Amino acid sequence: MINKKNLWFLTLFSLVLVLSIYYVTMPNEIFISNTDKVSEDERDVSVDESSIIAALKVEDDTEVMEKMNELKEKITDVDASTEEKNTAFEELKLMNKNSSKEETLETKIKEMCNCDNFVKIDGDNVRVVLNSDDSSVTSANNIMRLVQDEFSEKMYISVKFN
Repeated sequence: MINKKNLWFLTLFSLVLVLSIYYVTMPNEIFISNTDKVSEDERDVSVDESSIIAALKVEDDTEVMEKMNELKEKITDVDASTEEKNTAFEELKLMNKNSSKEETLETKIKEMCNCDNFVKIDGDNVRVVLNSDDSSVTSANNIMRLVQDEFSEKMYISVKFN
């Protein structure tokens, strides 16, 4: 008697077999794309500013997640001392606080400027990157004031327009 596992295996194996035969028998002209025929000088590469903001956010998210996982491992490590665990916990707490503050600032800046933005807090430095056509000193000043109002201590704020 054939059971479910064997049935699934035979089904998937036959599917892979059919796709492999199809791939092998396909003509090579299908795999040559139009971009291969275009010379390097004719290619047009453009980067959208909103993709820069998205890339910054993704890069920051991956760094934060890696750091958080590292700290969580240190907290759960049996061999770590109490002082190391406390330091890791405080650092994790600070990272969570900064992440929520960054999200709050991004929302407020988006409401004020109506543009995509990226905010990164690193100690007493705050970096703001905006995707805006209005790159005036006045708008940068307003953003710096808005950011500083969120903190009780003096922060070093940089604003960059894309």
